[in-house]
Amino acid sequence: MSKKQSYFLQNDLIILLLLFICVSLLAIYNAQQMPQNAGENYVLKQMIWFSIGICILAAIQYFELDQLYKASIIIYSIGVLVLIVLLISPESIAAEVRGTKSWFTFPGLSLQPAEFTKITTILFLAAAISQHKAKYDQATIKSDIVLLIKIGFITAVPVFFILLQPDFGTSMVYVFIAGMMVLLSGIDWKIIFSLVTIVSAIAAGALILVIKFPELAQETIGIELYQVNRILTWFDPNQQTSNDTWQFDLSMLAIGSGQLFGKGMSGLEVVSLPDAHTDFIFSIIGESFGFIGSASVILLYFLLLYRLVTLGLNSYKNSPFGSYICFGFMSLLLIHAFQNIGMTIGIMPITGIPLLLISYGGSSVLSTMIGFGLVYRVAVEHTIKNDYLFK
Repeated sequence: MSKKQSYFLQNDLIILLLLFICVSLLAIYNAQQMPQNAGENYVLKQMIWFSIGICILAAIQYFELDQLYKASIIIYSIGVLVLIVLLISPESIAAEVRGTKSWFTFPGLSLQPAEFTKITTILFLAAAISQHKAKYDQATIKSDIVLLIKIGFITAVPVFFILLQPDFGTSMVYVFIAGMMVLLSGIDWKIIFSLVTIVSAIAAGALILVIKFPELAQETIGIELYQVNRILTWFDPNQQTSNDTWQFDLSMLAIGSGQLFGKGMSGLEVVSLPDAHTDFIFSIIGESFGFIGSASVILLYFLLLYRLVTLGLNSYKNSPFGSYICFGFMSLLLIHAFQNIGMTIGIMPITGIPLLLISYGGSSVLSTMIGFGLVYRVAVEHTIKNDYLFK
């Protein structure tokens, strides 16, 4: 193996990815044993999605970060344009699913553009922040406010079209990513504190409105009845009817029944969970592999997030653009893991946010693999530059 080829072998990232793929396939295999999934082979389909994703990851390695930096605005614009096309597309190719128009539906294939736009937005945010940093060597309150406006505008555009679908849960993922990018971009803490205070006040006001005056909340902020019920269930499940809490109840029952070591790969799952292979895949992990298996999966996420943070910090000097790609992708994985796992154990409201790298789904798998390919490229270039530096 040549020295050049060795740069592309980032062993830690490869091992982490393979471990996630194994966990995903094992969990989905157990999920597809349930009666409602009879006749489905989600494991085979997931293997196909991962195989395509790995090919995309490999293809990304042919592009240098400088090329991605220059193309970031075009890639971002295409992502936003696809969201617009989705909204104006006829029902034949963009049918409403559970009250939201979030998917392109073709024979045997469904794609959710908002999943891919998360990556294009991260890419453009990374480019915008690094460009701003290069322009303003000495940050001032004025320059920080300008940067804050840039981050806000770049995020607001896709969020606007996603809210029109409407998909409130996915839009909040974008807001979280933007918030993390603001925190990590070095904006003055006084501005951040003021922003956090304002956002917290608005969020608290909206939550009080939903809890105390749910009907008024539906009229004023456009929240749907099922979303109100989910928030009320999360806030006080004991006050809700069994129809409102059944998903949460089943999830807790499944996780609890796994006890310490779980039921294994025996196919003895007794809790018939809805969306077991997608939104509630962590409940299947808890039932199948118990507390030990669940804790191991959380540890796996911790290791990947830690690797992304260290890669972002170490690569900042040579490539601020690559550094912010790592921070953005880290934020994406963090909010998905926290929200998805949190909703299965009752500390977060139930949403349709998948557990990235584990949940079944073509759009989430492919978009995550694209993001993984980008940070992999950052790792490759960081290794190359370090090698040349110490020669």
